[in-house]
Amino acid sequence: MMAYRQKYGVGRAIAAPQIGAFKRVVYMNTGTPITFINPVIHFPDDEMMEVLDDCMCFPGLLVKVNRHVRCVVHFKDLEWQDQTLFFEGDLSELFQHEYDHLDGILATMRAKDEKAFVIKAFGD
Repeated sequence: MMAYRQKYGVGRAIAAPQIGAFKRVVYMNTGTPITFINPVIHFPDDEMMEVLDDCMCFPGLLVKVNRHVRCVVHFKDLEWQDQTLFFEGDLSELFQHEYDHLDGILATMRAKDEKAFVIKAFGD
């Protein structure tokens, strides 16, 4: 993930299946690295937001999707201790995106409609 970030200037998280490791693991680095082992996500309410989602699987493509504004994640940490984190806004969207990868779901599969795709030139 860090090599991708260096090359493209983006990349805050990655799910194990994206690199061929078919495990339920997410790595996130938004300043402090954290590893989520066997995460379980739930949503404390039904409030949604519309976002332009991007993915390391298809650089330069943005997809308009709906995501929950807030989520709660239960997981094991690297010491195999139970942890719970609450995310809101962009971090909630980010975690939902990575969690989808654990189930083989890409942002393109969550597109709002056939007009939800935007090509972004690198450097923009």
